[in-house]
Amino acid sequence: MPELPIQTVLSDVLVALSQGTAAVLVAPPGAGKTTAVAPGLIGEDWCSGTVILTSPRRVAARAAAERMAEALGEKPGETIGYITRLDSKRSAKTRVLVVTEAIFVNMILADAELDGISAVLFDEAHERHLDSDLGLALALESRAVLREDLRVLVMSATIDGARFADLLGGDAPVIESEGRAHPLDIRWLGSSPQARIEDAMTAAIATAWLEEEGDILAFLPGVGEIERTRERLEERLPTALVLPLHGQVQPADQRVALSRDPEGRRRIVLATAIAETSLTLDGVSVVVDSGLSRRAEFDRAAGTTHLVTHRASQAAATQRAGRAARQGPGVAYRLWEQGGHAGRAAYDPPEITTSDLAPLVLGLARWGTTDPRTLAWLDSPPEPSVAAARETLMALGALDEEGRITPQGERLAQLPLDPQSAAMVLFGARHGAAETAARISLLLQERGLGGRGEDIEARLSRWTGDRGQRAQASRKLAERWANTARKLVKEENGGEPSVGVILAAGRPQFLAKRRDASGEQWIAAGGRGFQLDPASPLARVEFLAIGDAQGQAKGARITSAASLDIAEVEEWFADRIERRAVLRWTGQRVEALSERRLGAILLSKGPDPEPDEGAIMDMLVEKALENPAQLLSQALLARADYAGIDALAPERLAETAELWLAPLLAGRRDLAVPKGKAVDALLGQVDWDARQALDRLAPREFVSPAGTHHAIDYTGDDAPSVEVRVQALFGLDRHPMIGETPLLLKLTSPAGRPIQATRDLSGFWRGSWADVRKDMKGRYLKHRWPEEPWIEKPSLKTKNAFQKSGG
Repeated sequence: MPELPIQTVLSDVLVALSQGTAAVLVAPPGAGKTTAVAPGLIGEDWCSGTVILTSPRRVAARAAAERMAEALGEKPGETIGYITRLDSKRSAKTRVLVVTEAIFVNMILADAELDGISAVLFDEAHERHLDSDLGLALALESRAVLREDLRVLVMSATIDGARFADLLGGDAPVIESEGRAHPLDIRWLGSSPQARIEDAMTAAIATAWLEEEGDILAFLPGVGEIERTRERLEERLPTALVLPLHGQVQPADQRVALSRDPEGRRRIVLATAIAETSLTLDGVSVVVDSGLSRRAEFDRAAGTTHLVTHRASQAAATQRAGRAARQGPGVAYRLWEQGGHAGRAAYDPPEITTSDLAPLVLGLARWGTTDPRTLAWLDSPPEPSVAAARETLMALGALDEEGRITPQGERLAQLPLDPQSAAMVLFGARHGAAETAARISLLLQERGLGGRGEDIEARLSRWTGDRGQRAQASRKLAERWANTARKLVKEENGGEPSVGVILAAGRPQFLAKRRDASGEQWIAAGGRGFQLDPASPLARVEFLAIGDAQGQAKGARITSAASLDIAEVEEWFADRIERRAVLRWTGQRVEALSERRLGAILLSKGPDPEPDEGAIMDMLVEKALENPAQLLSQALLARADYAGIDALAPERLAETAELWLAPLLAGRRDLAVPKGKAVDALLGQVDWDARQALDRLAPREFVSPAGTHHAIDYTGDDAPSVEVRVQALFGLDRHPMIGETPLLLKLTSPAGRPIQATRDLSGFWRGSWADVRKDMKGRYLKHRWPEEPWIEKPSLKTKNAFQKSGG
């Protein structure tokens, strides 16, 4: 094996871990840190046990183990072993064990002392996966409390070494390796918003195929884009060897993609971010980068994790481009403009800030920690995400009210699954369907198993009949989960639950009911709305257990689900169904109903034969006080407000409602109480002084000189005001007042039509009355229109009638 650049600093690493218990190793891609450091530790005096090397992905873990074993002239499973979800090779001889980050978390939770482990190496720490951050936090606490001799080494190419050193302990050294310095040429191709990504990538790869030599590694955001690009390339470059590389590719095919073609053919490897780090693809000298990445993000509002496509960060772009110059000079084609590169995020956000934290919170509860803030983190878990995780775990019965782990939580934590999937498998084991439940759980996590489509039961059937290597390995994994679950619970007698029931048992908040005839809109027990393609075969069923959904909370689209019917809901989830007495205001009256609900799902409703009369009265009082004028005279309320009578203020009306209003509404369902009764009831609670003040400060009516009575209006911006025929004011030269406020006189003609409004009657008589008089004389010839009305007798009679009466 050729000398690796990391060899120049390996001695520094050995010294650091001999003299201390922690260090940070920063080395660029291709330096050899992944494959050289761990084997170099097993000969040290302090290293009597196993060296654990964590890897972010299964492909990388297996490939790293195979390369190290090859360098020793062995097969994986001897000195060098590995454990991934679907595959493992280890033996009693194994000294270096490569594991995925999630498996390491399960290892340390099961054995906090890490008995037999001498060192833990966290590779590619810059990717900041949730399990990596959690595993590091737990390892540091174990070292501080239980294992002072445990060595911890953090390794990466693009991390802030000083920040990690502070986390490990102030005396942890930062060791840097320069790596190989092969020339790398960056070519900026730009982008077109109109072009589909697979078309743009096909064109760029074809250009690189013609202009460059060596194998090509192309980065695309996901499996769908890889497949569509592969189809186009096979048409455009029929002689090229086009190989996909992603998590759904079978292990044997992954090995083919990682190695040179034995027949010497040039190859084009189409990869997701899986190939960004850890892996060296032999023979690759050209990288074509779409500039896109797809990562899982937890939507707290929807309660689902969905894949979101983003622009790749600058750090990711650097890692990708570096793949081309690992073994010699290389070139990287980028499908974006150079001028826009600086606008990209420097790094991808750590998963701890974007992920579902239910696994982390359950793991910490099992560890004995109810408050994540007590552990050492580079970035603390966001409190809203922690709160959402606790809510999920409490719904599963995994945590108690204080956040401590329950016996059910202990059982869930013993399965290498997220809490919801673990709950599903335990439910299945309890009811004789452990293997079915385990397979459903695996289908939700392993994309592509059983094909595509929303119907997870159909996928399960197709997977059962699949004889491919990946399908068989997956079935063996599900069987191991099922066997573990059977040991944790006691099987109960009874019928075997359906796929939909099993799925809903692990995700009770995601049991959903159809809301429309097309099957497009659904409401889940947790209160969230979801959407389903109306063309889906599941669109006509009444109930669904939702396994996965993509998109934002308001319009999250169901991507996997299983059907169940009302009989199954009633049978299997009876303990979650609640009978509720519900009062609804129709706008006119109170409707008393009895509802049966499963969370936010209404199962049935009907009239409540024994409604709570007190609650009905409370609702009627509440509705009445929202608009008191519907029960009381608006004029009375306006007068009280104008006069400032505290006993009749809205706040006091509410405070005294039990005395004056409640008796009026007893036994009723509506507010159809005669206003006179309501006014009498209210005034009965007002003392004599307040009633006298009301009449004095806001009199009910104005009596004109002619003896006519007119209600005074205390509403509106011009209050107080009164409408009166101008002839009724003859003989009045002094303006009428309400307290110290002039009463607004809205003067009308004999026919009741508006003439003018005034707060200065004397000024009106001696001013604009002359013009009004002329107009009135022309319109109403039979009436009196004197030049000096302030000295005339008031009367509404015509001239003849006035004279006959002796006026």
